[in-house]
Amino acid sequence: MTTPPAERILLEGCAIATVDADGCEYEQGHILIADGRIAAVGAGSAAPLDDAGPVRRVDATGCLATPGLVNTHHHLYQWVTRGLAQQADLFGWLTELYPRWARIDEEHVSAAVGAGLAWLALSGCTTTTDHHYVFPPGTGDLFAAEVAEAGRVGLRFHPVRGSMDLGASAGGLPPDHLVEDTDAALAATAEAIDRFSDPSPDAMVRVAVGPCSPFSASEQLMREAAALARTTGVRLHTHLAETVDEEAYCRAAHGCAPAEYAERLGWLGDDVWLAHGVHLDADAIKRMAETGTGLAHCPSSNARLGAGIAPVRNLLDAGVPVGLGVDGAASQEAGQLVAELRQALLVARLRGGPTALTAREALTLATRGGARCLGRENDLGSIEKGKLADIALWRVDGLGHADIADPVAALVFGAPPPVELLLVGGRTVVEQGRLATVDERSLLVRARRAADLLRT
Repeated sequence: MTTPPAERILLEGCAIATVDADGCEYEQGHILIADGRIAAVGAGSAAPLDDAGPVRRVDATGCLATPGLVNTHHHLYQWVTRGLAQQADLFGWLTELYPRWARIDEEHVSAAVGAGLAWLALSGCTTTTDHHYVFPPGTGDLFAAEVAEAGRVGLRFHPVRGSMDLGASAGGLPPDHLVEDTDAALAATAEAIDRFSDPSPDAMVRVAVGPCSPFSASEQLMREAAALARTTGVRLHTHLAETVDEEAYCRAAHGCAPAEYAERLGWLGDDVWLAHGVHLDADAIKRMAETGTGLAHCPSSNARLGAGIAPVRNLLDAGVPVGLGVDGAASQEAGQLVAELRQALLVARLRGGPTALTAREALTLATRGGARCLGRENDLGSIEKGKLADIALWRVDGLGHADIADPVAALVFGAPPPVELLLVGGRTVVEQGRLATVDERSLLVRARRAADLLRT
Protein backbone atom coordinates (compact mmCIF):
# COMPACT_ATOMS: atom_id res chain seq x y z
CA MET A 1 0.00 0.00 0.00
CA THR A 2 1.26 3.50 -0.77
CA THR A 3 0.72 6.67 1.22
CA PRO A 4 -1.60 9.14 -0.56
CA PRO A 5 -0.32 12.66 -1.15
CA ALA A 6 -0.93 15.34 1.45
CA GLU A 7 -4.33 16.99 1.16
CA ARG A 8 -6.19 19.87 2.73
CA ILE A 9 -7.79 18.56 5.91
CA LEU A 10 -10.06 20.27 8.41
CA LEU A 11 -10.42 18.65 11.83
CA GLU A 12 -13.55 19.96 13.55
CA GLY A 13 -15.19 19.59 16.95
CA CYS A 14 -12.27 18.12 18.89
CA ALA A 15 -10.60 19.11 22.11
CA ILE A 16 -7.09 20.40 21.35
CA ALA A 17 -3.97 20.41 23.49
CA THR A 18 -1.55 22.48 21.43
CA VAL A 19 1.41 21.93 23.84
CA ASP A 20 2.74 25.33 22.79
CA ALA A 21 4.89 27.42 25.13
CA ASP A 22 1.76 28.95 26.69
CA GLY A 23 -0.02 25.62 27.16
CA CYS A 24 -2.96 26.78 25.03
CA GLU A 25 -5.91 24.37 24.95
CA TYR A 26 -9.37 24.42 23.35
CA GLU A 27 -12.35 22.54 24.75
CA GLN A 28 -13.76 22.38 21.24
CA GLY A 29 -11.80 23.63 18.27
CA HIS A 30 -10.54 23.15 14.74
CA ILE A 31 -7.27 22.54 12.90
CA LEU A 32 -6.80 23.31 9.22
CA ILE A 33 -3.99 21.54 7.37
CA ALA A 34 -2.66 22.56 3.96
CA ASP A 35 0.51 21.63 2.07
CA GLY A 36 1.64 19.40 4.91
CA ARG A 37 1.60 22.16 7.54
CA ILE A 38 -0.85 23.62 10.03
CA ALA A 39 -2.64 26.51 8.37
CA ALA A 40 -4.90 27.44 11.28
CA VAL A 41 -5.82 26.30 14.79
CA GLY A 42 -8.35 27.79 17.14
CA ALA A 43 -11.50 27.54 19.18
CA GLY A 44 -14.90 26.71 17.73
CA SER A 45 -15.51 26.35 14.03
CA ALA A 46 -13.10 27.40 11.32
CA ALA A 47 -13.65 30.58 9.33
CA PRO A 48 -15.18 30.06 5.88
CA LEU A 49 -12.57 28.46 3.62
CA ASP A 50 -11.35 30.02 0.40
CA ASP A 51 -11.55 28.36 -3.00
CA ALA A 52 -8.01 26.98 -2.93
CA GLY A 53 -9.28 23.49 -3.67
CA PRO A 54 -11.12 20.58 -2.08
CA VAL A 55 -10.87 19.94 1.64
CA ARG A 56 -11.43 16.77 3.59
CA ARG A 57 -13.62 17.54 6.59
CA VAL A 58 -13.15 15.27 9.60
CA ASP A 59 -15.79 15.24 12.32
CA ALA A 60 -13.51 14.85 15.35
CA THR A 61 -16.22 15.09 17.99
CA GLY A 62 -15.27 13.00 21.01
CA CYS A 63 -11.57 13.20 20.22
CA LEU A 64 -8.50 14.95 21.60
CA ALA A 65 -5.95 16.36 19.16
CA THR A 66 -2.33 16.54 20.29
CA PRO A 67 0.95 16.91 18.48
CA GLY A 68 2.17 13.59 17.17
CA LEU A 69 4.31 11.86 19.77
CA VAL A 70 8.11 11.91 19.39
CA ASN A 71 10.09 8.81 20.38
CA THR A 72 13.64 9.78 21.34
CA HIS A 73 15.22 6.34 21.93
CA HIS A 74 14.68 2.89 20.42
CA HIS A 75 16.43 -0.23 19.13
CA LEU A 76 13.98 -1.53 16.56
CA TYR A 77 16.01 -4.59 15.54
CA GLN A 78 15.24 -6.03 18.97
CA TRP A 79 11.57 -6.50 18.03
CA VAL A 80 12.30 -10.08 16.94
CA THR A 81 14.10 -10.98 20.21
CA ARG A 82 11.42 -9.97 22.69
CA GLY A 83 10.59 -11.90 25.83
CA LEU A 84 14.10 -13.15 26.62
CA ALA A 85 16.35 -12.64 29.68
CA GLN A 86 13.25 -11.86 31.69
CA GLN A 87 14.91 -11.56 35.11
CA ALA A 88 18.26 -10.06 34.06
CA ASP A 89 19.78 -6.68 34.78
CA LEU A 90 21.29 -4.69 31.90
CA PHE A 91 24.71 -6.37 31.73
CA GLY A 92 23.22 -9.85 32.13
CA TRP A 93 20.50 -9.09 29.58
CA LEU A 94 23.07 -7.87 27.05
CA THR A 95 25.31 -10.88 27.63
CA GLU A 96 22.40 -13.26 26.99
CA LEU A 97 21.20 -11.45 23.87
CA TYR A 98 24.48 -10.58 22.13
CA PRO A 99 24.77 -14.10 20.60
CA ARG A 100 21.32 -13.81 19.03
CA TRP A 101 21.95 -10.31 17.75
CA ALA A 102 25.18 -11.53 16.15
CA ARG A 103 22.98 -13.52 13.74
CA ILE A 104 20.71 -10.72 12.52
CA ASP A 105 20.76 -9.93 8.82
CA GLU A 106 19.00 -7.54 6.47
CA GLU A 107 15.84 -9.66 6.42
CA HIS A 108 15.63 -9.76 10.21
CA VAL A 109 16.18 -6.01 10.51
CA SER A 110 13.63 -5.19 7.81
CA ALA A 111 10.99 -7.36 9.49
CA ALA A 112 11.71 -6.01 12.97
CA VAL A 113 11.79 -2.36 11.94
CA GLY A 114 8.60 -2.61 9.90
CA ALA A 115 6.69 -4.18 12.78
CA GLY A 116 8.15 -1.85 15.39
CA LEU A 117 7.45 1.30 13.41
CA ALA A 118 3.90 0.22 12.64
CA TRP A 119 3.26 -0.44 16.31
CA LEU A 120 4.66 2.98 17.21
CA ALA A 121 2.31 4.58 14.66
CA LEU A 122 -0.64 2.77 16.21
CA SER A 123 0.38 4.30 19.54
CA GLY A 124 0.31 7.88 18.24
CA CYS A 125 3.97 8.29 17.32
CA THR A 126 4.78 10.40 14.25
CA THR A 127 8.55 10.84 14.69
CA THR A 128 10.97 8.25 16.00
CA THR A 129 14.65 7.68 16.44
CA ASP A 130 16.34 4.32 16.19
CA HIS A 131 19.77 3.57 17.63
CA HIS A 132 21.17 0.69 15.58
CA TYR A 133 24.64 -0.39 16.68
CA VAL A 134 24.87 -4.10 15.73
CA PHE A 135 26.40 -4.74 12.31
CA PRO A 136 27.52 -8.37 11.96
CA PRO A 137 29.84 -8.76 8.95
CA GLY A 138 28.37 -9.95 5.66
CA THR A 139 24.71 -9.48 6.64
CA GLY A 140 23.63 -6.83 4.11
CA ASP A 141 22.90 -3.12 4.29
CA LEU A 142 21.12 -3.01 7.64
CA PHE A 143 20.95 0.77 7.89
CA ALA A 144 19.42 1.14 4.42
CA ALA A 145 16.85 -1.53 5.33
CA GLU A 146 15.77 0.59 8.29
CA VAL A 147 15.36 3.72 6.23
CA ALA A 148 13.35 1.84 3.60
CA GLU A 149 10.91 0.49 6.19
CA ALA A 150 10.37 3.94 7.67
CA GLY A 151 9.49 5.16 4.18
CA ARG A 152 6.94 2.37 3.79
CA VAL A 153 5.25 2.96 7.14
CA GLY A 154 5.37 6.74 6.72
CA LEU A 155 6.88 7.93 10.00
CA ARG A 156 9.38 10.73 10.31
CA PHE A 157 12.66 8.95 11.05
CA HIS A 158 15.83 9.91 12.93
CA PRO A 159 18.01 6.79 12.69
CA VAL A 160 21.23 6.82 14.69
CA ARG A 161 24.17 5.05 13.04
CA GLY A 162 25.50 3.34 16.12
CA SER A 163 28.77 1.49 16.54
CA MET A 164 30.79 -0.67 18.93
CA ASP A 165 34.56 -1.19 18.72
CA LEU A 166 35.41 -2.19 22.30
CA GLY A 167 35.18 -5.97 22.55
CA ALA A 168 35.62 -8.19 25.59
CA SER A 169 39.33 -8.77 24.92
CA ALA A 170 39.91 -5.00 25.16
CA GLY A 171 37.90 -4.59 28.36
CA GLY A 172 34.46 -3.97 26.83
CA LEU A 173 31.24 -5.93 27.31
CA PRO A 174 30.36 -7.12 23.74
CA PRO A 175 31.97 -10.26 22.33
CA ASP A 176 34.86 -9.49 19.97
CA HIS A 177 33.09 -10.91 16.90
CA LEU A 178 30.27 -8.36 17.30
CA VAL A 179 32.34 -5.15 17.27
CA GLU A 180 33.61 -3.16 14.28
CA ASP A 181 37.00 -1.79 13.43
CA THR A 182 37.10 1.85 14.59
CA ASP A 183 37.97 3.36 11.22
CA ALA A 184 35.44 1.16 9.42
CA ALA A 185 32.68 2.22 11.83
CA LEU A 186 33.47 5.89 11.32
CA ALA A 187 33.56 5.47 7.53
CA ALA A 188 30.21 3.67 7.54
CA THR A 189 28.72 6.40 9.72
CA ALA A 190 29.95 9.11 7.35
CA GLU A 191 28.45 7.18 4.43
CA ALA A 192 25.07 6.88 6.18
CA ILE A 193 24.98 10.63 6.75
CA ASP A 194 25.88 11.33 3.14
CA ARG A 195 23.32 8.87 1.73
CA PHE A 196 20.32 9.49 3.91
CA SER A 197 20.39 12.60 6.09
CA ASP A 198 18.21 15.52 5.02
CA PRO A 199 18.75 18.88 6.78
CA SER A 200 15.63 20.53 5.31
CA PRO A 201 12.88 21.74 7.70
CA ASP A 202 10.36 19.13 6.52
CA ALA A 203 12.88 16.26 6.41
CA MET A 204 11.52 12.74 6.75
CA VAL A 205 14.97 11.28 7.48
CA ARG A 206 17.80 12.75 9.55
CA VAL A 207 20.78 10.68 10.59
CA ALA A 208 22.58 11.03 13.91
CA VAL A 209 25.92 9.66 15.12
CA GLY A 210 25.86 7.21 18.04
CA PRO A 211 28.66 5.03 19.44
CA CYS A 212 26.75 2.72 21.72
CA SER A 213 27.96 3.20 25.29
CA PRO A 214 30.99 3.76 27.56
CA PHE A 215 31.42 -0.02 27.91
CA SER A 216 31.26 -0.85 24.18
CA ALA A 217 32.94 2.13 22.45
CA SER A 218 36.56 3.22 22.76
CA GLU A 219 37.66 6.73 23.65
CA GLN A 220 38.96 7.10 20.09
CA LEU A 221 35.61 6.16 18.59
CA MET A 222 33.74 8.50 20.91
CA ARG A 223 36.01 11.47 20.19
CA GLU A 224 36.18 10.96 16.42
CA ALA A 225 32.45 10.28 16.15
CA ALA A 226 31.73 13.59 17.89
CA ALA A 227 34.09 15.37 15.50
CA LEU A 228 32.38 13.70 12.52
CA ALA A 229 28.94 14.74 13.71
CA ARG A 230 29.99 18.34 14.18
CA THR A 231 31.78 18.49 10.83
CA THR A 232 28.69 17.21 9.02
CA GLY A 233 26.15 19.16 11.12
CA VAL A 234 24.22 16.22 12.56
CA ARG A 235 23.37 15.31 16.14
CA LEU A 236 25.00 12.92 18.62
CA HIS A 237 23.37 10.22 20.71
CA THR A 238 24.58 7.55 23.15
CA HIS A 239 23.61 5.65 26.29
CA LEU A 240 24.77 7.16 29.56
CA ALA A 241 24.33 6.63 33.30
CA GLU A 242 21.80 3.85 32.87
CA THR A 243 22.87 1.49 35.67
CA VAL A 244 25.04 1.28 38.77
CA ASP A 245 27.17 -1.29 36.90
CA GLU A 246 27.95 1.33 34.26
CA GLU A 247 28.91 3.78 36.99
CA ALA A 248 31.30 1.22 38.48
CA TYR A 249 32.73 0.41 35.05
CA CYS A 250 33.43 4.06 34.25
CA ARG A 251 35.10 4.69 37.58
CA ALA A 252 37.28 1.59 37.22
CA ALA A 253 38.15 2.13 33.56
CA HIS A 254 38.25 5.93 33.34
CA GLY A 255 38.52 7.20 36.90
CA CYS A 256 35.29 9.23 36.82
CA ALA A 257 31.50 9.04 36.63
CA PRO A 258 29.80 8.51 33.23
CA ALA A 259 28.74 12.15 32.82
CA GLU A 260 32.27 13.37 33.59
CA TYR A 261 33.62 10.89 31.05
CA ALA A 262 31.14 12.12 28.42
CA GLU A 263 32.16 15.73 29.01
CA ARG A 264 35.85 14.84 28.78
CA LEU A 265 35.21 13.35 25.33
CA GLY A 266 33.19 16.29 24.01
CA TRP A 267 29.87 14.57 24.47
CA LEU A 268 27.93 17.34 26.19
CA GLY A 269 26.34 20.09 24.10
CA ASP A 270 23.13 21.36 22.54
CA ASP A 271 23.64 18.93 19.64
CA VAL A 272 23.68 15.91 21.99
CA TRP A 273 20.89 13.91 23.57
CA LEU A 274 21.64 11.02 25.91
CA ALA A 275 19.59 7.93 26.70
CA HIS A 276 18.45 7.05 30.22
CA GLY A 277 20.39 9.24 32.69
CA VAL A 278 19.05 7.23 35.60
CA HIS A 279 22.12 7.76 37.77
CA LEU A 280 22.93 11.46 37.38
CA ASP A 281 24.03 13.51 40.35
CA ALA A 282 23.32 17.21 40.87
CA ASP A 283 26.58 18.29 39.26
CA ALA A 284 25.92 16.21 36.14
CA ILE A 285 22.42 17.68 35.83
CA LYS A 286 23.84 21.17 36.20
CA ARG A 287 26.39 20.57 33.42
CA MET A 288 23.71 19.12 31.13
CA ALA A 289 21.56 22.19 31.69
CA GLU A 290 24.45 24.60 31.09
CA THR A 291 25.41 22.86 27.85
CA GLY A 292 21.88 22.25 26.54
CA THR A 293 22.37 18.48 26.50
CA GLY A 294 19.09 16.58 26.16
CA LEU A 295 17.89 13.34 27.72
CA ALA A 296 15.70 10.49 26.46
CA HIS A 297 13.77 9.19 29.46
CA CYS A 298 12.79 5.50 29.10
CA PRO A 299 10.76 4.65 32.22
CA SER A 300 9.39 1.23 31.22
CA SER A 301 12.72 -0.15 30.06
CA ASN A 302 14.47 1.17 33.16
CA ALA A 303 11.82 -0.56 35.29
CA ARG A 304 11.97 -3.82 33.31
CA LEU A 305 15.75 -4.08 33.83
CA GLY A 306 15.60 -2.81 37.41
CA ALA A 307 17.91 0.08 36.55
CA GLY A 308 16.15 2.71 38.66
CA ILE A 309 14.16 5.90 38.14
CA ALA A 310 15.64 8.87 36.29
CA PRO A 311 15.53 12.22 38.18
CA VAL A 312 13.14 13.82 35.68
CA ARG A 313 11.81 16.49 38.04
CA ASN A 314 15.35 17.66 38.82
CA LEU A 315 16.25 17.66 35.12
CA LEU A 316 13.19 19.70 34.16
CA ASP A 317 13.69 22.17 36.98
CA ALA A 318 17.29 22.68 35.84
CA GLY A 319 16.15 23.35 32.26
CA VAL A 320 17.43 20.16 30.63
CA PRO A 321 15.53 19.18 27.44
CA VAL A 322 13.80 15.87 28.26
CA GLY A 323 11.93 13.61 25.84
CA LEU A 324 10.39 10.16 26.16
CA GLY A 325 11.73 6.93 24.70
CA VAL A 326 10.23 3.50 24.29
CA ASP A 327 13.73 1.92 24.18
CA GLY A 328 14.59 -1.40 22.60
CA ALA A 329 11.75 -3.83 22.18
CA ALA A 330 13.68 -6.60 23.95
CA SER A 331 13.67 -4.55 27.16
CA GLN A 332 10.25 -2.96 26.64
CA GLU A 333 8.08 -5.53 24.94
CA ALA A 334 4.94 -3.36 24.88
CA GLY A 335 6.54 -0.91 22.45
CA GLN A 336 3.79 1.72 22.76
CA LEU A 337 4.91 5.32 23.09
CA VAL A 338 1.59 6.60 24.41
CA ALA A 339 1.85 4.20 27.35
CA GLU A 340 5.12 5.87 28.36
CA LEU A 341 3.23 9.07 29.27
CA ARG A 342 1.45 7.26 32.09
CA GLN A 343 4.58 5.33 33.05
CA ALA A 344 6.66 8.52 33.19
CA LEU A 345 4.09 10.18 35.42
CA LEU A 346 3.84 7.20 37.76
CA VAL A 347 7.57 6.60 38.24
CA ALA A 348 8.19 10.32 38.75
CA ARG A 349 5.64 10.26 41.55
CA LEU A 350 7.18 7.13 43.05
CA ARG A 351 10.43 9.08 43.27
CA GLY A 352 9.13 12.52 44.22
CA GLY A 353 5.51 12.32 45.37
CA PRO A 354 2.20 13.20 43.69
CA THR A 355 3.32 16.65 42.52
CA ALA A 356 6.51 15.40 40.83
CA LEU A 357 4.97 15.35 37.33
CA THR A 358 1.61 16.49 35.96
CA ALA A 359 -0.36 15.00 33.10
CA ARG A 360 0.46 18.00 30.91
CA GLU A 361 4.15 17.78 31.71
CA ALA A 362 4.08 14.11 30.69
CA LEU A 363 2.46 15.09 27.39
CA THR A 364 5.08 17.80 26.89
CA LEU A 365 7.88 15.27 27.38
CA ALA A 366 6.40 13.13 24.61
CA THR A 367 5.95 16.02 22.17
CA ARG A 368 7.74 19.34 22.52
CA GLY A 369 10.41 17.88 24.79
CA GLY A 370 11.21 15.18 22.27
CA ALA A 371 11.32 17.68 19.43
CA ARG A 372 13.86 19.74 21.40
CA CYS A 373 16.06 16.67 21.91
CA LEU A 374 16.08 16.02 18.16
CA GLY A 375 16.63 19.64 17.16
CA ARG A 376 13.19 19.86 15.52
CA GLU A 377 11.42 22.25 17.91
CA ASN A 378 10.92 24.88 15.19
CA ASP A 379 8.80 22.51 13.12
CA LEU A 380 7.53 19.74 15.41
CA GLY A 381 6.23 19.15 18.91
CA SER A 382 3.27 21.52 19.14
CA ILE A 383 0.12 22.41 17.21
CA GLU A 384 0.87 25.91 15.95
CA LYS A 385 0.28 27.69 12.69
CA GLY A 386 3.15 27.07 10.30
CA LYS A 387 4.43 23.91 11.96
CA LEU A 388 4.43 20.53 10.25
CA ALA A 389 1.08 18.77 10.37
CA ASP A 390 2.18 15.83 12.51
CA ILE A 391 -0.95 15.30 14.59
CA ALA A 392 -2.48 12.51 16.67
CA LEU A 393 -6.24 12.42 17.09
CA TRP A 394 -7.22 10.27 20.06
CA ARG A 395 -10.72 8.90 20.64
CA VAL A 396 -11.56 9.64 24.28
CA ASP A 397 -15.35 9.16 24.24
CA GLY A 398 -15.35 5.40 24.76
CA LEU A 399 -15.93 3.32 27.87
CA GLY A 400 -12.34 3.70 29.08
CA HIS A 401 -12.22 7.49 28.96
CA ALA A 402 -15.59 9.20 28.57
CA ASP A 403 -16.13 9.76 32.29
CA ILE A 404 -12.85 11.68 32.69
CA ALA A 405 -13.84 15.28 32.04
CA ASP A 406 -10.27 16.46 31.37
CA PRO A 407 -9.24 14.95 28.00
CA VAL A 408 -5.50 15.32 28.71
CA ALA A 409 -5.95 13.45 31.98
CA ALA A 410 -7.93 10.82 30.06
CA LEU A 411 -4.98 10.38 27.69
CA VAL A 412 -2.27 10.23 30.37
CA PHE A 413 -3.96 8.66 33.42
CA GLY A 414 -6.22 6.32 31.46
CA ALA A 415 -5.53 3.31 29.28
CA PRO A 416 -3.96 4.04 25.88
CA PRO A 417 -6.90 5.34 23.80
CA PRO A 418 -7.53 4.34 20.19
CA VAL A 419 -5.89 6.50 17.52
CA GLU A 420 -8.68 7.86 15.36
CA LEU A 421 -6.32 9.58 12.93
CA LEU A 422 -2.55 9.94 12.70
CA LEU A 423 -1.13 12.48 10.27
CA VAL A 424 2.52 12.91 9.31
CA GLY A 425 3.02 16.01 7.22
CA GLY A 426 -0.71 15.95 6.52
CA ARG A 427 -0.59 12.39 5.18
CA THR A 428 -2.72 9.69 6.80
CA VAL A 429 -0.74 6.89 8.46
CA VAL A 430 -3.42 5.54 10.83
CA GLU A 431 -7.18 5.88 10.53
CA GLN A 432 -9.78 4.46 12.92
CA GLY A 433 -7.15 2.39 14.67
CA ARG A 434 -5.80 0.75 11.50
CA LEU A 435 -2.68 1.34 9.45
CA ALA A 436 -3.33 3.18 6.21
CA THR A 437 0.12 2.72 4.67
CA VAL A 438 1.14 -0.92 5.11
CA ASP A 439 -0.62 -4.25 5.58
CA GLU A 440 -0.56 -5.22 9.24
CA ARG A 441 -0.89 -8.94 8.51
CA SER A 442 2.19 -8.99 6.28
CA LEU A 443 4.20 -7.23 9.00
CA LEU A 444 3.11 -9.84 11.52
CA VAL A 445 4.07 -12.75 9.26
CA ARG A 446 7.51 -11.33 8.50
CA ALA A 447 8.27 -10.51 12.14
CA ARG A 448 7.16 -13.95 13.34
CA ARG A 449 9.29 -15.68 10.71
CA ALA A 450 12.36 -13.62 11.66
CA ALA A 451 11.87 -14.32 15.37
CA ASP A 452 11.49 -18.05 14.70
CA LEU A 453 14.72 -18.11 12.70
CA LEU A 454 16.65 -16.41 15.51
CA ARG A 455 15.26 -18.88 18.06
CA THR A 456 16.40 -21.88 16.02
